[in-house]
Amino acid sequence: MSFQQGLSGLNGAAKSLDVIGNNIANASTVGFKGSEAQFADVYASSLNGAGGNTAGIGSKLSAIAQQFTQGNVEASDNPLDIAINGGGFFRMSMGGVTQYSRNGQFSLDKDGYLVNAQGAKLTGYGVGNNGQILAGAPVPIQINSSDVKPVATTRVDTQMNLNSDDKVPVTTPFDANDPTSYNKQVPVDVYDTLGNAHVMSLFYVKSATAGQWDVYMASDGVEWKAQQVSAAGQGNAGVLAARNQWATDMKAIPPVAATIAADLAAYAAAAGAAVSTAAGTAGASAATQAAMSRAAASGGGFTGLSPDDVDKQIAAAVKVPPVAVGHLNFDVNGALSSAASSTLPLVVNMPIFPATGANLTLPVNVGFAGTTQYGAPTSEKKTTQDGYTAGHLQRFSAGPDGVILGQYSNGRSQPLGQIVLANFQNPNGLTALGNNAWAETSASGQPIVGVPNTGSLGVLQSSAVENSNVDLTAELVNMITAQRVYQANAQTIKTQDSVLQTLVNLR
Repeated sequence: MSFQQGLSGLNGAAKSLDVIGNNIANASTVGFKGSEAQFADVYASSLNGAGGNTAGIGSKLSAIAQQFTQGNVEASDNPLDIAINGGGFFRMSMGGVTQYSRNGQFSLDKDGYLVNAQGAKLTGYGVGNNGQILAGAPVPIQINSSDVKPVATTRVDTQMNLNSDDKVPVTTPFDANDPTSYNKQVPVDVYDTLGNAHVMSLFYVKSATAGQWDVYMASDGVEWKAQQVSAAGQGNAGVLAARNQWATDMKAIPPVAATIAADLAAYAAAAGAAVSTAAGTAGASAATQAAMSRAAASGGGFTGLSPDDVDKQIAAAVKVPPVAVGHLNFDVNGALSSAASSTLPLVVNMPIFPATGANLTLPVNVGFAGTTQYGAPTSEKKTTQDGYTAGHLQRFSAGPDGVILGQYSNGRSQPLGQIVLANFQNPNGLTALGNNAWAETSASGQPIVGVPNTGSLGVLQSSAVENSNVDLTAELVNMITAQRVYQANAQTIKTQDSVLQTLVNLR
């Protein structure tokens, strides 16, 4: 027996206590992976064929192996907290250097990057202009907080059942403001090129012809032909010139009331003439055209009015025969007959009035797939349209596949990026950097990078964190064991000291 064995045992027990103490200290550290001290025996010489006759000279620390087992996933109040359930590491970029972590506690920095507490940026795939994920080399994920641009409506699809037992309306001709002149009204919000919302109303009027329904349309509550006539002045060069002159004189310092009144009268005359001409073309009576002229003239004589006020007065006097945008025909089985109906989908040119600065006409294709005529109450099944207004980012979260989905104030959702994960053939070969981060080494092998829930990579859970995988109870038991081992090794040194003392005392 020598002091060597006891000293190596004391050293090993101390190392074991260091590892256990580090595990206990990080029992509450998010994403921490506990370690285990591994030991090997030590011999003074190599194998020499003496077999079993060579006593060892103690032990040594062979490795401190981290245990990359799954920690418990716990819900969090922070929507930017993300937990990995399964294999893999977050791929982080810190000062241009790539590192890896299981700690998913993220926040946004001033530039919109997802970063951890140390400022390392989470990497993944960016998105293109149309919201498509751009898979390629991972880059730091930056949340784009720009507003979503509006998209004009181009398509409306409606599916409904029209009651075959309905009667022909008692009031003719059709009037959007008279419910007795139609059988069913279906309104739907549509959007112009600037994202302004308008109400397109489709009216269904049963025809005296068996199995046929006439379809009328109103724009913001006004039958589309009347609305088109009211908007006739919007594209007229003379009307635009008169409006611009009024606007110029309104800005004069000081403003001259007589000049402004004259400008308004000129505008009213020009607008009234344009609308009157359009009304005549649309079949308006001479009396209606005269009423529009009177409305225009009275508007020009009022002080304090604007061209928009004049437009409203003229529009209120517009009365033209309604025009159906198409008709639907059904066969004896109640199915829609595309051959007998108008060409489907119906192409509806919806006038935008008053002007919003967007295109003056909104062309919309209206489809009726699945529409039937059965002996059941008239009912709308579903109506959809493909436009939307502008929207600003309200919130975002990561899905199980790593796609960060942004939700906007207009009800739309759009990808903002996709988180990637990395895994290694030998995670124990990674070198610890501190701050819950590891770096690649030759022992770990090269990283296998991919999106979550593919290959050996786990899935992500938003608003959650992965707790430390340290079993506190087991560590306390291990501590007691290490303490006993330390005490036992100390006893071997004490015994060796007694033996030496006996030898010294020999006479």
